[in-house]
Amino acid sequence: MNKGLKSHIIKSLGTGIRGDGRSLEDYREITIEKGVSSTAEGSARVKIGDTEVIVGVKLSIDKPFSDRPDEGIVMVGTELLAMSSPEFESGPPSIWSIEIARVTDRGIRESKSIDVKALCITPGEKVWLVSVDICTLNDDGNILDAASLGALAALQDVRLPKVEDNLVNYKEKTDEKLPLQKLPIGVTVLKVGNEFIVDPTSEEEKMADSRLTITSMEDGHICAMQKGGDAQITAEDVEKMVELSIKKSAELRRLLE
Repeated sequence: MNKGLKSHIIKSLGTGIRGDGRSLEDYREITIEKGVSSTAEGSARVKIGDTEVIVGVKLSIDKPFSDRPDEGIVMVGTELLAMSSPEFESGPPSIWSIEIARVTDRGIRESKSIDVKALCITPGEKVWLVSVDICTLNDDGNILDAASLGALAALQDVRLPKVEDNLVNYKEKTDEKLPLQKLPIGVTVLKVGNEFIVDPTSEEEKMADSRLTITSMEDGHICAMQKGGDAQITAEDVEKMVELSIKKSAELRRLLE
């Protein structure tokens, strides 16, 4: 870590203005484009500043878990493409890619945003398996929030494929949407020095002491949290970070609605 650069960033944050001219609580420009893949049942591309991810959703018929015979299955995976950052390498999933997938998955799962019982075809025998695949196209910070937005946008875009004689016809989509009932929005707050910021650039991420990703619902109910970074955070820090996260989640939710 460049201590001189970190000192400069902390000094700048103390004035309430970041290096790119934003305030501490401002996101970069966000664009969401749905239906970007003709082969996926649902897809979306999300850009937050220069950070860009693409998310695809594939549906297949599978056997349910034995302890949940009448519930469909939702799985989330992340691939950090080497072309999207010099920090990423080809090969097995990294710890960071696993964390992104788990944070996104936990927000969807714990919020009960998808009615998994509605994904049951035949109890104990056949259910819909919903696979959410997140791929990075460019990383300039805040992949966590981009992944969360992209996953929800792609799930909103899903149209179930036609099923004929117990076989899925992926070439023909129906008008039936995925039973998506809620929009759990994940917002990551970083602590740099004594300041709290959202939507960090990759440079700001490297200077952060700690981070907290909070996934919340429209009514402010928290359904998932994930701590990152080496530094400890106090109960007072957590309170401030949660308050900021819930405030910003309302702005992001409007982009999806």
